[in-house]
Amino acid sequence: MKPIGNLPAVKIAVVGVSRDCFPIDLTKRRLARLMAELKKLGVPATACPTVIESEADALKALDQARAAGANAAVLFLGNFGPEGPTTIFAQRFPGPVMFCAAAEESREVLLRDRGDALCGLLNASYNLGLRKVRAHIPERPVGLAVELAAEIARFEAIARVVIGVRSLKLFGFGPRPQDFLACNAPVKPLYDLGVEVMENSELDLLGLYRAAAGRKAEIAAVVRDMKKELGTGCTYPDLLPRLAQFEVALVQFMEKNLGAARYAAFADKCWPAFENEFGFVPCYVNSRLAGRGIPVACEVDLYGALSEYMIQAATGLPATLLDINNSVPADILPEGADLAGAAPRDLFMGFHCGNTTSSCMAGCALNYQVIMNRLMEGGKKPDITRGTLEGRLRPGAATLFRLQSTADCQLRSYVAEGRILDVDPCSFGSIGVFAIPGFARFYRHVLIGKRYPHHGAVGFAPAGGVLFDALRVLGVEDIATPPLAGERYAGENPFEVGS
Repeated sequence: MKPIGNLPAVKIAVVGVSRDCFPIDLTKRRLARLMAELKKLGVPATACPTVIESEADALKALDQARAAGANAAVLFLGNFGPEGPTTIFAQRFPGPVMFCAAAEESREVLLRDRGDALCGLLNASYNLGLRKVRAHIPERPVGLAVELAAEIARFEAIARVVIGVRSLKLFGFGPRPQDFLACNAPVKPLYDLGVEVMENSELDLLGLYRAAAGRKAEIAAVVRDMKKELGTGCTYPDLLPRLAQFEVALVQFMEKNLGAARYAAFADKCWPAFENEFGFVPCYVNSRLAGRGIPVACEVDLYGALSEYMIQAATGLPATLLDINNSVPADILPEGADLAGAAPRDLFMGFHCGNTTSSCMAGCALNYQVIMNRLMEGGKKPDITRGTLEGRLRPGAATLFRLQSTADCQLRSYVAEGRILDVDPCSFGSIGVFAIPGFARFYRHVLIGKRYPHHGAVGFAPAGGVLFDALRVLGVEDIATPPLAGERYAGENPFEVGS
Protein backbone atom coordinates (compact mmCIF):
# COMPACT_ATOMS: atom_id res chain seq x y z
CA MET A 1 0.00 0.00 0.00
CA LYS A 2 1.28 3.48 -0.88
CA PRO A 3 2.37 5.70 2.02
CA ILE A 4 -0.05 8.51 2.81
CA GLY A 5 0.62 12.14 3.59
CA ASN A 6 -1.19 14.70 5.75
CA LEU A 7 0.19 13.11 8.94
CA PRO A 8 2.74 14.36 11.50
CA ALA A 9 6.25 13.00 11.47
CA VAL A 10 6.94 12.20 15.11
CA LYS A 11 10.36 12.86 16.61
CA ILE A 12 10.79 11.82 20.23
CA ALA A 13 13.11 13.38 22.79
CA VAL A 14 14.04 10.84 25.46
CA VAL A 15 14.96 12.60 28.69
CA GLY A 16 16.66 10.80 31.55
CA VAL A 17 15.96 11.93 35.11
CA SER A 18 17.90 11.25 38.31
CA ARG A 19 17.30 12.16 41.94
CA ASP A 20 20.36 13.87 43.38
CA CYS A 21 20.77 11.30 46.18
CA PHE A 22 21.00 8.48 43.59
CA PRO A 23 23.94 7.96 41.23
CA ILE A 24 23.38 9.88 37.98
CA ASP A 25 25.59 7.34 36.20
CA LEU A 26 22.90 4.71 36.79
CA THR A 27 20.41 6.76 34.76
CA LYS A 28 23.02 7.47 32.08
CA ARG A 29 23.90 3.77 31.67
CA ARG A 30 20.27 2.74 31.54
CA LEU A 31 19.43 5.55 29.10
CA ALA A 32 22.24 4.43 26.79
CA ARG A 33 20.84 0.87 26.76
CA LEU A 34 17.34 2.18 26.08
CA MET A 35 18.54 4.29 23.15
CA ALA A 36 20.35 1.29 21.68
CA GLU A 37 17.10 -0.71 21.75
CA LEU A 38 15.15 2.15 20.19
CA LYS A 39 17.69 2.30 17.38
CA LYS A 40 17.16 -1.41 16.69
CA LEU A 41 13.41 -0.78 16.35
CA GLY A 42 13.91 2.23 14.09
CA VAL A 43 12.08 4.58 16.47
CA PRO A 44 12.77 8.25 15.61
CA ALA A 45 14.20 9.23 18.99
CA THR A 46 17.09 11.27 20.29
CA ALA A 47 18.44 11.45 23.85
CA CYS A 48 18.69 14.85 25.51
CA PRO A 49 22.27 15.45 26.71
CA THR A 50 21.03 16.82 30.03
CA VAL A 51 19.82 14.39 32.68
CA ILE A 52 17.27 16.21 34.84
CA GLU A 53 18.24 16.53 38.50
CA SER A 54 16.99 20.08 39.13
CA GLU A 55 14.56 22.69 37.81
CA ALA A 56 17.43 24.37 35.96
CA ASP A 57 18.15 21.01 34.28
CA ALA A 58 14.48 20.76 33.25
CA LEU A 59 14.69 24.12 31.48
CA LYS A 60 17.96 23.15 29.82
CA ALA A 61 16.47 19.84 28.63
CA LEU A 62 13.44 21.69 27.23
CA ASP A 63 15.74 23.87 25.14
CA GLN A 64 17.65 20.80 23.95
CA ALA A 65 14.45 18.98 22.99
CA ARG A 66 13.23 21.98 20.99
CA ALA A 67 16.61 22.37 19.29
CA ALA A 68 16.46 18.72 18.25
CA GLY A 69 13.07 19.30 16.61
CA ALA A 70 11.26 16.96 19.00
CA ASN A 71 7.46 17.13 19.04
CA ALA A 72 6.99 14.32 21.58
CA ALA A 73 8.94 13.41 24.71
CA VAL A 74 9.59 10.44 26.97
CA LEU A 75 10.58 11.06 30.58
CA PHE A 76 12.71 8.08 31.61
CA LEU A 77 13.23 7.46 35.32
CA GLY A 78 16.60 5.76 35.36
CA ASN A 79 16.34 5.90 39.15
CA PHE A 80 13.85 7.37 41.64
CA GLY A 81 13.91 10.74 39.88
CA PRO A 82 13.00 14.23 41.13
CA GLU A 83 9.23 14.53 40.68
CA GLY A 84 9.14 18.36 40.69
CA PRO A 85 11.66 19.08 37.89
CA THR A 86 10.45 16.05 35.93
CA THR A 87 6.84 17.20 35.87
CA ILE A 88 7.87 20.81 35.18
CA PHE A 89 9.39 19.51 31.94
CA ALA A 90 6.17 17.63 31.15
CA GLN A 91 4.03 20.67 31.90
CA ARG A 92 6.05 23.00 29.67
CA PHE A 93 6.81 20.66 26.78
CA PRO A 94 4.47 21.58 23.89
CA GLY A 95 3.78 18.03 22.66
CA PRO A 96 2.56 14.71 24.07
CA VAL A 97 4.65 13.23 26.88
CA MET A 98 5.16 9.65 28.09
CA PHE A 99 6.54 8.48 31.44
CA CYS A 100 8.35 5.19 32.04
CA ALA A 101 10.82 3.82 34.57
CA ALA A 102 13.74 1.40 34.69
CA ALA A 103 13.39 -2.03 36.28
CA GLU A 104 16.24 -3.50 38.36
CA GLU A 105 18.30 -5.75 36.10
CA SER A 106 19.93 -8.27 38.46
CA ARG A 107 20.94 -9.30 41.97
CA GLU A 108 24.18 -7.40 41.52
CA VAL A 109 22.25 -4.19 40.82
CA LEU A 110 20.22 -4.69 43.99
CA LEU A 111 23.41 -4.93 46.02
CA ARG A 112 25.11 -1.81 44.59
CA ASP A 113 22.99 0.48 42.41
CA ARG A 114 19.33 -0.10 43.17
CA GLY A 115 17.39 2.65 41.38
CA ASP A 116 13.96 2.49 43.07
CA ALA A 117 12.29 3.88 39.94
CA LEU A 118 9.20 1.74 40.65
CA CYS A 119 8.69 3.98 43.68
CA GLY A 120 9.68 7.19 41.93
CA LEU A 121 7.06 6.77 39.23
CA LEU A 122 4.36 6.91 41.90
CA ASN A 123 5.54 10.33 43.03
CA ALA A 124 5.85 11.55 39.43
CA SER A 125 2.29 10.44 38.74
CA TYR A 126 1.02 12.27 41.84
CA ASN A 127 2.76 15.44 40.70
CA LEU A 128 1.32 15.13 37.20
CA GLY A 129 -2.09 15.25 38.84
CA LEU A 130 -1.18 18.36 40.81
CA ARG A 131 -0.09 20.09 37.61
CA LYS A 132 -3.09 18.75 35.61
CA VAL A 133 -0.79 17.25 32.99
CA ARG A 134 -2.22 14.45 30.87
CA ALA A 135 0.78 12.23 30.17
CA HIS A 136 0.76 8.78 28.61
CA ILE A 137 1.72 6.11 31.11
CA PRO A 138 1.65 2.66 29.50
CA GLU A 139 0.04 -0.40 31.04
CA ARG A 140 3.53 -1.74 31.85
CA PRO A 141 5.49 1.43 32.60
CA VAL A 142 8.40 -0.20 34.48
CA GLY A 143 10.69 -2.49 32.55
CA LEU A 144 14.06 -3.37 31.10
CA ALA A 145 15.41 -1.45 28.12
CA VAL A 146 14.07 -3.88 25.52
CA GLU A 147 10.60 -3.79 27.11
CA LEU A 148 10.43 -0.02 27.41
CA ALA A 149 11.65 0.42 23.83
CA ALA A 150 8.59 -1.49 22.62
CA GLU A 151 6.34 0.80 24.68
CA ILE A 152 8.02 3.89 23.25
CA ALA A 153 7.60 2.52 19.72
CA ARG A 154 3.88 2.26 20.44
CA PHE A 155 3.91 5.78 21.88
CA GLU A 156 5.06 7.04 18.48
CA ALA A 157 1.62 6.14 17.06
CA ILE A 158 -0.17 7.62 20.08
CA ALA A 159 1.79 10.85 19.67
CA ARG A 160 0.99 10.93 15.94
CA VAL A 161 -2.74 10.89 16.75
CA VAL A 162 -2.47 13.58 19.42
CA ILE A 163 -0.21 15.90 17.41
CA GLY A 164 -2.38 15.45 14.32
CA VAL A 165 -5.59 16.31 16.17
CA ARG A 166 -4.07 19.41 17.76
CA SER A 167 -2.86 20.64 14.35
CA LEU A 168 -5.96 19.71 12.30
CA LYS A 169 -8.40 21.89 10.41
CA LEU A 170 -11.81 20.53 9.43
CA PHE A 171 -13.30 22.04 6.29
CA GLY A 172 -17.08 21.73 6.13
CA PHE A 173 -19.19 22.46 3.05
CA GLY A 174 -22.95 22.87 3.33
CA PRO A 175 -25.61 22.11 5.93
CA ARG A 176 -26.39 18.53 6.91
CA PRO A 177 -28.97 16.76 4.70
CA GLN A 178 -32.57 16.71 5.88
CA ASP A 179 -33.24 14.04 8.54
CA PHE A 180 -29.52 13.61 9.21
CA LEU A 181 -29.58 15.30 12.59
CA ALA A 182 -27.25 12.55 13.84
CA CYS A 183 -24.43 14.15 11.84
CA ASN A 184 -25.02 17.51 13.51
CA ALA A 185 -23.05 18.05 16.72
CA PRO A 186 -21.65 21.03 18.66
CA VAL A 187 -18.46 22.59 17.34
CA LYS A 188 -17.15 23.82 20.71
CA PRO A 189 -15.61 20.45 21.80
CA LEU A 190 -13.59 20.43 18.56
CA TYR A 191 -11.96 23.69 19.62
CA ASP A 192 -11.41 22.22 23.09
CA LEU A 193 -9.36 19.47 21.42
CA GLY A 194 -7.32 22.01 19.44
CA VAL A 195 -9.08 21.33 16.12
CA GLU A 196 -9.80 24.31 13.86
CA VAL A 197 -13.09 24.41 11.95
CA MET A 198 -13.91 26.31 8.75
CA GLU A 199 -17.51 25.92 7.63
CA ASN A 200 -18.60 26.99 4.15
CA SER A 201 -21.73 26.86 2.02
CA GLU A 202 -22.57 24.63 -0.92
CA LEU A 203 -22.44 27.75 -3.10
CA ASP A 204 -18.82 28.24 -2.03
CA LEU A 205 -18.11 24.69 -3.16
CA LEU A 206 -19.84 25.24 -6.50
CA GLY A 207 -17.88 28.44 -7.03
CA LEU A 208 -14.60 26.68 -6.30
CA TYR A 209 -15.50 23.94 -8.77
CA ARG A 210 -16.31 26.39 -11.54
CA ALA A 211 -13.17 28.42 -10.90
CA ALA A 212 -11.01 25.29 -11.24
CA ALA A 213 -12.15 24.75 -14.85
CA GLY A 214 -9.23 26.84 -16.11
CA ARG A 215 -6.60 24.59 -14.52
CA LYS A 216 -6.58 22.33 -17.57
CA ALA A 217 -3.09 20.85 -17.20
CA GLU A 218 -3.77 19.81 -13.60
CA ILE A 219 -7.16 18.36 -14.56
CA ALA A 220 -5.59 16.37 -17.40
CA ALA A 221 -2.95 14.96 -15.05
CA VAL A 222 -5.62 13.86 -12.56
CA VAL A 223 -7.63 12.23 -15.37
CA ARG A 224 -4.57 10.21 -16.39
CA ASP A 225 -4.04 9.12 -12.80
CA MET A 226 -7.69 8.15 -12.45
CA LYS A 227 -7.51 5.99 -15.58
CA LYS A 228 -4.40 4.28 -14.26
CA GLU A 229 -6.00 3.63 -10.88
CA LEU A 230 -9.31 2.34 -12.29
CA GLY A 231 -7.87 0.17 -15.06
CA THR A 232 -10.63 -2.07 -16.38
CA GLY A 233 -12.98 -0.52 -13.82
CA CYS A 234 -13.06 2.79 -15.71
CA THR A 235 -16.74 2.41 -16.57
CA TYR A 236 -17.47 6.06 -17.40
CA PRO A 237 -14.40 7.66 -19.03
CA ASP A 238 -16.50 10.65 -20.12
CA LEU A 239 -17.12 11.51 -16.45
CA LEU A 240 -13.46 11.69 -15.44
CA PRO A 241 -12.75 15.31 -16.46
CA ARG A 242 -15.59 16.57 -14.22
CA LEU A 243 -14.45 14.43 -11.31
CA ALA A 244 -10.86 15.55 -11.84
CA GLN A 245 -11.92 19.22 -11.87
CA PHE A 246 -13.66 18.68 -8.52
CA GLU A 247 -10.54 17.04 -7.06
CA VAL A 248 -8.33 19.89 -8.24
CA ALA A 249 -10.75 22.40 -6.68
CA LEU A 250 -10.75 20.70 -3.27
CA VAL A 251 -6.98 20.29 -3.11
CA GLN A 252 -6.40 23.89 -4.17
CA PHE A 253 -8.85 25.11 -1.53
CA MET A 254 -7.15 23.06 1.17
CA GLU A 255 -3.69 24.34 0.28
CA LYS A 256 -4.87 27.97 0.35
CA ASN A 257 -6.83 27.72 3.60
CA LEU A 258 -4.80 25.62 6.02
CA GLY A 259 -3.77 28.80 7.78
CA ALA A 260 -2.41 28.06 11.26
CA ALA A 261 -3.15 24.35 10.90
CA ARG A 262 -0.85 21.76 9.34
CA TYR A 263 -3.25 18.94 8.45
CA ALA A 264 -6.75 18.82 7.00
CA ALA A 265 -9.90 16.76 6.59
CA PHE A 266 -13.20 17.55 4.86
CA ALA A 267 -16.86 17.02 5.72
CA ASP A 268 -18.85 17.80 2.59
CA LYS A 269 -22.48 17.97 1.54
CA CYS A 270 -22.88 15.28 -1.11
CA TRP A 271 -26.65 15.08 -1.72
CA PRO A 272 -29.39 15.86 -2.74
CA ALA A 273 -28.72 19.30 -4.32
CA PHE A 274 -25.14 18.37 -5.23
CA GLU A 275 -26.00 16.03 -8.11
CA ASN A 276 -28.23 18.48 -9.97
CA GLU A 277 -25.68 21.31 -9.78
CA PHE A 278 -22.42 19.38 -10.31
CA GLY A 279 -23.73 16.58 -12.52
CA PHE A 280 -22.13 13.69 -10.61
CA VAL A 281 -21.70 12.20 -7.14
CA PRO A 282 -18.37 13.04 -5.45
CA CYS A 283 -17.70 9.63 -3.92
CA TYR A 284 -14.78 8.57 -6.15
CA VAL A 285 -12.98 11.87 -5.54
CA ASN A 286 -13.56 11.44 -1.81
CA SER A 287 -12.00 7.98 -2.04
CA ARG A 288 -8.93 9.30 -3.84
CA LEU A 289 -8.32 12.01 -1.28
CA ALA A 290 -8.69 9.46 1.52
CA GLY A 291 -6.03 7.40 -0.22
CA ARG A 292 -3.67 10.38 0.12
CA GLY A 293 -4.46 10.76 3.82
CA ILE A 294 -7.08 13.52 3.43
CA PRO A 295 -10.36 12.05 4.71
CA VAL A 296 -13.61 13.40 3.24
CA ALA A 297 -16.60 12.53 5.41
CA CYS A 298 -20.01 12.21 3.80
CA GLU A 299 -23.05 14.28 4.76
CA VAL A 300 -21.08 17.08 6.47
CA ASP A 301 -20.16 14.78 9.36
CA LEU A 302 -17.45 16.83 11.09
CA TYR A 303 -16.91 14.30 13.88
CA GLY A 304 -16.83 11.54 11.29
CA ALA A 305 -14.02 13.34 9.46
CA LEU A 306 -12.14 13.78 12.74
CA SER A 307 -12.62 10.08 13.57
CA GLU A 308 -11.31 9.07 10.14
CA TYR A 309 -8.27 11.27 10.59
CA MET A 310 -7.53 9.86 14.04
CA ILE A 311 -7.75 6.23 12.94
CA GLN A 312 -5.49 6.84 9.92
CA ALA A 313 -3.01 8.54 12.26
CA ALA A 314 -3.14 5.51 14.56
CA THR A 315 -2.52 3.01 11.75
CA GLY A 316 -0.54 5.08 9.24
CA LEU A 317 -2.95 3.74 6.60
CA PRO A 318 -5.93 5.19 4.72
CA ALA A 319 -9.25 4.98 6.54
CA THR A 320 -12.89 5.18 5.50
CA LEU A 321 -16.26 6.25 6.89
CA LEU A 322 -19.08 3.72 6.65
CA ASP A 323 -22.68 3.38 7.69
CA ILE A 324 -23.11 0.63 10.27
CA ASN A 325 -25.64 -0.42 7.78
CA ASN A 326 -27.49 -3.70 7.68
CA SER A 327 -27.68 -7.16 9.15
CA VAL A 328 -26.22 -10.21 7.37
CA PRO A 329 -28.60 -12.92 6.16
CA ALA A 330 -27.47 -16.48 6.83
CA ASP A 331 -27.73 -17.54 3.21
CA ILE A 332 -24.80 -15.39 2.04
CA LEU A 333 -22.37 -17.09 4.41
CA PRO A 334 -20.45 -20.06 3.00
CA GLU A 335 -21.02 -23.30 4.88
CA GLY A 336 -18.63 -23.50 7.83
CA ALA A 337 -17.51 -19.88 7.39
CA ASP A 338 -14.93 -18.69 9.91
CA LEU A 339 -16.59 -15.80 11.77
CA ALA A 340 -13.37 -14.75 13.55
CA GLY A 341 -14.75 -15.39 17.03
CA ALA A 342 -18.04 -13.62 16.42
CA ALA A 343 -21.52 -15.15 16.59
CA PRO A 344 -23.79 -14.85 13.53
CA ARG A 345 -25.79 -12.10 15.24
CA ASP A 346 -22.54 -10.11 15.73
CA LEU A 347 -22.11 -9.69 11.98
CA PHE A 348 -23.07 -6.51 10.16
CA MET A 349 -22.35 -4.85 6.85
CA GLY A 350 -20.35 -1.64 6.68
CA PHE A 351 -21.46 0.35 3.64
CA HIS A 352 -21.21 3.68 1.96
CA CYS A 353 -21.96 4.91 -1.52
CA GLY A 354 -18.42 4.59 -2.83
CA ASN A 355 -15.97 6.60 -0.75
CA THR A 356 -13.41 3.91 0.24
CA THR A 357 -10.05 4.22 -1.47
CA SER A 358 -9.11 1.55 -4.00
CA SER A 359 -6.14 0.25 -1.99
CA CYS A 360 -8.56 -0.82 0.77
CA MET A 361 -10.80 -2.80 -1.57
CA ALA A 362 -10.57 -6.28 -2.99
CA GLY A 363 -11.65 -5.04 -6.41
CA CYS A 364 -13.54 -1.97 -7.53
CA ALA A 365 -15.01 -0.06 -10.45
CA LEU A 366 -16.52 3.33 -11.16
CA ASN A 367 -20.29 3.03 -10.82
CA TYR A 368 -23.46 4.94 -9.94
CA GLN A 369 -25.37 5.41 -6.68
CA VAL A 370 -28.38 3.11 -6.79
CA ILE A 371 -30.38 4.81 -4.02
CA MET A 372 -29.86 8.31 -5.43
CA ASN A 373 -30.62 7.06 -8.92
CA ARG A 374 -34.02 5.89 -7.67
CA LEU A 375 -34.58 9.24 -5.93
CA MET A 376 -33.28 11.64 -8.57
CA GLU A 377 -33.50 9.80 -11.89
CA GLY A 378 -36.45 7.51 -11.30
CA GLY A 379 -34.36 4.39 -11.70
CA LYS A 380 -33.57 5.22 -15.34
CA LYS A 381 -30.18 5.13 -17.03
CA PRO A 382 -27.81 6.92 -14.62
CA ASP A 383 -26.31 10.27 -15.47
CA ILE A 384 -25.99 12.71 -12.56
CA THR A 385 -25.78 9.86 -10.04
CA ARG A 386 -22.57 8.44 -11.53
CA GLY A 387 -19.28 8.70 -9.69
CA THR A 388 -19.14 6.08 -6.94
CA LEU A 389 -16.28 3.65 -6.45
CA GLU A 390 -17.88 0.30 -5.73
CA GLY A 391 -16.60 -3.08 -4.65
CA ARG A 392 -15.88 -5.35 -1.70
CA LEU A 393 -13.79 -4.11 1.18
CA ARG A 394 -10.47 -5.88 1.52
CA PRO A 395 -10.69 -8.82 3.98
CA GLY A 396 -8.54 -8.60 7.08
CA ALA A 397 -8.16 -6.89 10.43
CA ALA A 398 -10.34 -3.84 11.06
CA THR A 399 -10.98 -1.28 13.79
CA LEU A 400 -14.33 0.49 14.20
CA PHE A 401 -14.07 3.88 15.90
CA ARG A 402 -15.88 7.13 16.55
CA LEU A 403 -15.28 10.26 18.62
CA GLN A 404 -18.47 12.25 19.11
CA SER A 405 -19.85 15.16 21.09
CA THR A 406 -23.18 14.93 22.86
CA ALA A 407 -25.70 17.75 22.50
CA ASP A 408 -24.42 19.23 25.77
CA CYS A 409 -20.79 19.31 24.55
CA GLN A 410 -19.47 16.19 26.30
CA LEU A 411 -16.97 14.13 24.29
CA ARG A 412 -17.40 10.38 24.19
CA SER A 413 -15.97 7.63 22.05
CA TYR A 414 -16.15 3.97 21.17
CA VAL A 415 -13.59 1.61 19.72
CA ALA A 416 -13.82 -2.07 18.77
CA GLU A 417 -11.62 -4.47 16.84
CA GLY A 418 -12.62 -7.30 14.54
CA ARG A 419 -12.27 -8.47 10.95
CA ILE A 420 -13.72 -7.87 7.52
CA LEU A 421 -14.67 -11.33 6.30
CA ASP A 422 -13.84 -12.78 2.91
CA VAL A 423 -17.55 -13.03 2.09
CA ASP A 424 -19.42 -11.61 -0.89
CA PRO A 425 -21.86 -9.00 0.52
CA CYS A 426 -24.12 -9.53 -2.52
CA SER A 427 -24.93 -5.81 -2.61
CA PHE A 428 -23.82 -2.44 -3.99
CA GLY A 429 -21.54 0.35 -2.80
CA SER A 430 -18.25 0.20 -0.92
CA ILE A 431 -19.28 -2.63 1.32
CA GLY A 432 -18.02 -5.49 3.45
CA VAL A 433 -19.13 -8.02 6.06
CA PHE A 434 -17.73 -7.18 9.50
CA ALA A 435 -17.28 -9.65 12.36
CA ILE A 436 -16.71 -8.07 15.78
CA PRO A 437 -17.04 -10.43 18.74
CA GLY A 438 -19.85 -9.24 21.02
CA PHE A 439 -21.06 -6.65 18.52
CA ALA A 440 -24.78 -7.41 18.98
CA ARG A 441 -24.61 -6.31 22.63
CA PHE A 442 -22.18 -3.49 21.77
CA TYR A 443 -24.65 -2.21 19.17
CA ARG A 444 -27.54 -2.21 21.66
CA HIS A 445 -25.81 -0.84 24.75
CA VAL A 446 -23.17 1.46 23.25
CA LEU A 447 -24.21 2.58 19.76
CA ILE A 448 -27.91 2.77 20.59
CA GLY A 449 -27.64 3.12 24.37
CA LYS A 450 -25.29 6.12 24.15
CA ARG A 451 -26.99 7.54 21.04
CA TYR A 452 -24.17 7.43 18.53
CA PRO A 453 -24.85 8.31 14.87
CA HIS A 454 -24.83 5.76 12.08
CA HIS A 455 -21.38 6.63 10.71
CA GLY A 456 -18.32 4.78 12.00
CA ALA A 457 -14.70 5.34 11.00
CA VAL A 458 -12.95 2.16 9.86
CA GLY A 459 -9.22 1.50 9.94
CA PHE A 460 -7.72 -1.46 8.13
CA ALA A 461 -5.45 -2.65 10.96
CA PRO A 462 -5.75 -3.23 14.72
CA ALA A 463 -5.67 0.20 16.39
CA GLY A 464 -7.87 -0.07 19.48
CA GLY A 465 -5.08 0.19 22.04
CA VAL A 466 -3.40 3.18 20.40
CA LEU A 467 -6.70 5.04 20.02
CA PHE A 468 -7.71 4.30 23.62
CA ASP A 469 -4.49 5.76 24.97
CA ALA A 470 -4.54 8.73 22.59
CA LEU A 471 -8.09 9.57 23.68
CA ARG A 472 -6.99 9.57 27.31
CA VAL A 473 -4.14 11.98 26.54
CA LEU A 474 -6.65 14.20 24.72
CA GLY A 475 -8.88 14.24 27.82
CA VAL A 476 -11.69 11.93 26.67
CA GLU A 477 -12.80 9.80 29.62
CA ASP A 478 -15.94 8.11 28.27
CA ILE A 479 -14.47 5.42 25.98
CA ALA A 480 -16.71 2.42 25.29
CA THR A 481 -15.23 -0.95 24.28
CA PRO A 482 -16.75 -4.43 24.03
CA PRO A 483 -16.79 -5.98 27.53
CA LEU A 484 -14.78 -8.98 28.57
CA ALA A 485 -16.60 -12.31 28.82
CA GLY A 486 -18.92 -12.35 31.81
CA GLU A 487 -19.11 -8.56 32.15
CA ARG A 488 -22.32 -6.60 31.70
CA TYR A 489 -22.94 -3.15 30.30
CA ALA A 490 -24.39 -0.58 32.66
CA GLY A 491 -28.16 -0.96 32.45
CA GLU A 492 -28.05 -4.27 30.60
CA ASN A 493 -30.86 -6.60 31.61
CA PRO A 494 -29.15 -9.41 33.58
CA PHE A 495 -31.94 -11.83 32.69
CA GLU A 496 -31.32 -11.33 28.95
CA VAL A 497 -27.51 -11.59 28.82
CA GLY A 498 -26.52 -14.58 26.76
CA SER A 499 -30.05 -15.25 25.55
